[in-house]
Amino acid sequence: MSIQSKLNIGLFGFGVVGESLYKVLEQTPSLQAHIKKVCILHPDKKRDAPEALFTTDGALLLNDCAINVIVELIDDADAAYQIVTTALRKGKAVVSANKKMIAQHLEELIALQQQYNAPLLYEAACCASIPVIRNLEEYYDNDLLQSLSGIVNGSTNYILTKVFDEQKSFENALHEAQAAGFAESDPTLDINGIDAVNKLSILLTHAYGIIKLPGDLVHTGIQNIHAEDAIYAKEKGFEIKLVAQAHKLGDGSVATFVLPQFINPVSQLFSVKNEYNGVIIESSLADKQFFLRKGRWWLPHGFRGTQRSFRTQVQLQV
Repeated sequence: MSIQSKLNIGLFGFGVVGESLYKVLEQTPSLQAHIKKVCILHPDKKRDAPEALFTTDGALLLNDCAINVIVELIDDADAAYQIVTTALRKGKAVVSANKKMIAQHLEELIALQQQYNAPLLYEAACCASIPVIRNLEEYYDNDLLQSLSGIVNGSTNYILTKVFDEQKSFENALHEAQAAGFAESDPTLDINGIDAVNKLSILLTHAYGIIKLPGDLVHTGIQNIHAEDAIYAKEKGFEIKLVAQAHKLGDGSVATFVLPQFINPVSQLFSVKNEYNGVIIESSLADKQFFLRKGRWWLPHGFRGTQRSFRTQVQLQV
């Protein structure tokens, strides 16, 4: 994509994140970015934006030569795949937050973005506003990475906090997470560890250059945690967290898994509560680096990074 004076965006999806992006861009003209058209699924739903902005025809966005950036923010992984691959083939820059789609098709997406010289960015798909992918790519590419571990799913962390700290039932904690907008539309993706293993699959590529499908990685969620586990953890001074981890072994291989773990107070993950994500990167030269932020994509941060990468045509290197 050639350098543009302004980013003209075609947006797919106008949920919480999509509407937030629209409002941020409207209130921040210095970003030099404008949403030209938004593709939605339900045209009768009331939205806080001009009616002329919306369409149900995605082809209008993908075929519009004036639109140079496609931002995909929908739940449907199959539809997201069609949108993203079509946009890349048309040479448009793409931003996606669909971790399931990216994890399932990462190798193909990398090949497409290289073939068509179209930037593909998905920082928001992993750990929301924590810039973990950028740090792995820019700061650890020449370092000996020992391990990557973290709480990468804010929904399960929110539920566990309510269960252990406030003695709420699992069901009530889940309902609270859904009401607050932390849980996915299908809560089993969170509870069974599927969302977390999708993210780990993506991070594994940037940490070690290994491309693995999520189904090939050992994982389970918090679905089998019982009240007795909470009692035992309290007695021993532990917290239970759903942790995604990749650890380099002595023979050079990498062990990867998503599993509930007992976390002791020495670990920085011990104090990560509610919807927050926390990630620890350990390397031989820089020791440990800890990232902590809420498990949501805070758009001003994420979009500024995206804009800068588009203008300099930063490409994904694996």
